[in-house]
Amino acid sequence: MNAETLERFKQLISENRMTTNETILEHHSKDESHHTAHLPEAVLFPESSEEVSKVLSYANETKTPVTPFGLGSGLEGHVVPASGGISLDFSEMKDIVEIREQDLLVRVQPGVTRSMLDKALKKHGLFFPVDPGADATIGGMTATNASGTTSVKYGVMKDQIRDLEVVTPDGQIIHTGNLAQKSSSGYNLNDLYTGSEGTLGCITEITLKVYGIPEHVTAARATFPGITEAVDAVTTIVQTGVPVARVELVDETSIQQVNKLMDTDYEVNPTLFLEFHGNEAGLNQDVAFTEEILNDHGCTDVIFEKDNQTRMKLWEGRHNLAYTYSHDYPGRSMMVTDVCVPISSLAEAIIFGREQLEKQGLPGGIVGHVGDGNYHALMMIDKSNEEDIRKAENFNKAIVEHALERGGTCTGEHGVGLGKKKYLEAEHGAALGIMKTIKRALDPNNIMNPGKFIDID
Repeated sequence: MNAETLERFKQLISENRMTTNETILEHHSKDESHHTAHLPEAVLFPESSEEVSKVLSYANETKTPVTPFGLGSGLEGHVVPASGGISLDFSEMKDIVEIREQDLLVRVQPGVTRSMLDKALKKHGLFFPVDPGADATIGGMTATNASGTTSVKYGVMKDQIRDLEVVTPDGQIIHTGNLAQKSSSGYNLNDLYTGSEGTLGCITEITLKVYGIPEHVTAARATFPGITEAVDAVTTIVQTGVPVARVELVDETSIQQVNKLMDTDYEVNPTLFLEFHGNEAGLNQDVAFTEEILNDHGCTDVIFEKDNQTRMKLWEGRHNLAYTYSHDYPGRSMMVTDVCVPISSLAEAIIFGREQLEKQGLPGGIVGHVGDGNYHALMMIDKSNEEDIRKAENFNKAIVEHALERGGTCTGEHGVGLGKKKYLEAEHGAALGIMKTIKRALDPNNIMNPGKFIDID
């Protein structure tokens, strides 16, 4: 961008909310992934949809690349401004606009974080279930179709979206849905923009479904002699219709990490962490039925916890697993992979992943939201070591190809960004051409997050 273009952007958004400060540019050049950083030429902090509209309209006119930015907690390079241009930071748009208790809906701006929303909803006896682990922004979670530990019961981000306000690349402000529980009117634009990763426009307001805080919660930890037994138990739990709210697998290597750094003495074998939500009578039945299923599949030890403090302690190891690896491997960074397969193929996929991890000789473990077929590998790599990067990429390629061969996907929840773009043709075939047609139609000048998700001429 030349000086005249920069000056015009400054006029559109006010001088004190645009910067070319090197430290801030550096912060907006990367996310939590291993992908190469790239500096934007300026960072803008809009305060309203109208300001976003003015910025995009001028960016479209001047063909200036625009990369939306939430908190930078993504894992596939979504917010890296690979083509330069401007980084559009939504941290100043963090209002919880409206809580509609009777409709179980909330309307928020994109800069609202998950913890901010949870705090505001709690006083109304409500909660928002999608928990990707990081305290990400709702805008970023919508843009990547995030999910997490509770998706087996409540669904992923796209299942919560009732309406979006979107600013298109030419500056139009549109709404993609309404407040009704269902509609047969028009194309499903909610799903089109949810998960589009900032490549079709900027999401400036989100209307979400929320839920009543469960009357009772019970957690459990169950240990198995092998991965197959643990995953088969999960398959049976899901197939029999037990409304489990969370079901997480932690492999034996990761259990060792938990024991080592959190002063626990868990049996070092594949372990399931489970959680159930509901009323007391129903919950007791679900827990009893689940215990029968676990034992039928060779569970060697199971502990149920109802008390809030003991439940939090039980989940602490799973939630802090990334920290335990990072603490034990100073000088290395964590790379987290993400594939999802049909649940019938999950045990085989996880065993294959463990074998590939050992083949590459990288320290790490395998965990997963196994109730919906999603698993991750946590690898500790030296980002400055080209051999480590090569091994990690080889591992990722192997598990993605294995997942696609079984009808799975290259990403269950992290998104495409820079890292998974190369696998889209293998996964979608001719449908990728339809996606490119949509991108060309909605963003003909290719200003929205160029270089990510889909490449067009």
